[in-house]
Amino acid sequence: MADESLIPAKQKQNPVLRKYQENILEVAKEKNTLVVLPTGLGKTLIAFELIDYRLKYGKPNAKTLFLAPTKPLVDQHFTNFKRAYGWEAHMLTGAINSSKRKEIWDKAKVIFATPQTIANDLESGLISLENVSVIVFDEAHRCLKHYDYVNIARAAKAIDGIRILGLTASPSEEKAKIDEICRHLNIDAIEIRTRESEDVKPYIKKLRVKVIKVSLDKELLEIRELLDAYYKKKLEELSNRGFLFKKNITKKEILTLQKMLQMQASQNKGDYNLLRALTAVAIALKLQHALELLETQSVNALYLYLQDLYEQAEAKKSKAVREIINNKDFKKAFVKVVELYNKGKENPKLEKLKEVIEEEKRANPNFKAIIFTQFRDNVARISEYLSKIGLSNRCFIGQAKRREDGLTQKEQKRIIEEFKNNNIGLLVSTSIGEEGLDIPEVDAVIFYEPVPSAIRKIQRAGRTARTKEGKVILLMAENTRDEAYYWAAWHKEKRMYKIIESINQKLKQSKSGEFDIPLDKFTENENKNET
Repeated sequence: MADESLIPAKQKQNPVLRKYQENILEVAKEKNTLVVLPTGLGKTLIAFELIDYRLKYGKPNAKTLFLAPTKPLVDQHFTNFKRAYGWEAHMLTGAINSSKRKEIWDKAKVIFATPQTIANDLESGLISLENVSVIVFDEAHRCLKHYDYVNIARAAKAIDGIRILGLTASPSEEKAKIDEICRHLNIDAIEIRTRESEDVKPYIKKLRVKVIKVSLDKELLEIRELLDAYYKKKLEELSNRGFLFKKNITKKEILTLQKMLQMQASQNKGDYNLLRALTAVAIALKLQHALELLETQSVNALYLYLQDLYEQAEAKKSKAVREIINNKDFKKAFVKVVELYNKGKENPKLEKLKEVIEEEKRANPNFKAIIFTQFRDNVARISEYLSKIGLSNRCFIGQAKRREDGLTQKEQKRIIEEFKNNNIGLLVSTSIGEEGLDIPEVDAVIFYEPVPSAIRKIQRAGRTARTKEGKVILLMAENTRDEAYYWAAWHKEKRMYKIIESINQKLKQSKSGEFDIPLDKFTENENKNET
């Protein structure tokens, strides 16, 4: 251990750790650790303390590296670290030219950076990890396949003495992916806590979960029947052509089938049966999307999507869209959607959302909530609807992609500041609000629709019930995919925790030498048993 007289004088007092944070930190000091901790329970502080520890007691002149997936997140962590700790820190992103990045890298002891920047500079030889003491991988569930985290972790593995710390609210719902993350990061231990963990319970407040069911109106059910009839005909066609062998098929399975057909078509050009099957798959996917918008989103979102299909057909974008708009069931459905749209008729969820918010505001005039929904068009519709009835809110979405409907990082930051300062009480957000960003605690998180992902469910719910009691309110359309998604996420979350515990046990056994079997073989065997 280093002589404490050689440690730089701290400008500020270190934040006080909770007991579970102390316990996790002690493991992270000695082992490459994956920390699985719900949003809002202080994963980042554990990382800051590990950096502080390695700077004090690690090898002299070593540097530390904190990686986060986006520039706003890097900036957030950089700012919070500087506010709480006395070490000089620097930020590296692609916006800084290469010669300046090299200069910063050479002299800095604490670096906050995007993985893209570090991966590119490692590949070009601009920098080396030789003198790095610790690397923190924030949102470590991204350390899969070809993401830049993987290349950085591979470079770190080749150098002795680098401590790895991965942070995530939920790594994955699949054994193979959790295994892959652990292998990439060379993880020795997984430290997992939930809201039910004994050392966490004293620090959190009660979280109440309320599921509110709504019934689709007769007009919406009629539209669903027409679209569903057409969808089933396409599945029947795929079956008759010899490419589908079951009646019920998920969207994920249709996408997998589409990839397989595309591969076959590239090898058998001009095969009529394959080409017709590809058209049928494309139509099925578009109808699936339309049905999802109808059941879970809004009439407005469905209208905009169907209108877009007509515009694509007019522009002769694809054979599939031209075939869709000429189908009699689709034409009838579109006429009914236009009628509802012109009358201002909406999915009953919108009215229920209004009732929920008004009830909460009567009990608490300063009520703050995040309303999560899946699609950008629906964010705009919900925001517009709430504004019309006098409920002040802001849309919170990602950056513009194909269309000019996104927010810049500066605009995102401004909206978060408005929310922090109580200038607005409601955020209507896509998935951008789920992960990482320093959005203040809210009284309630409202799911406009359930999500089938355990990761996203956990991240959304983590926005409330930290320092005061909170609520999770789910709107669910009865007898729709909303119900299926709700139960899918519930079962996946339960399974995820069991998988993590199982893999952690295998890690302990493998590292202690009890077994000489690679971790992926354990996972492979357990997958077979589960099947």
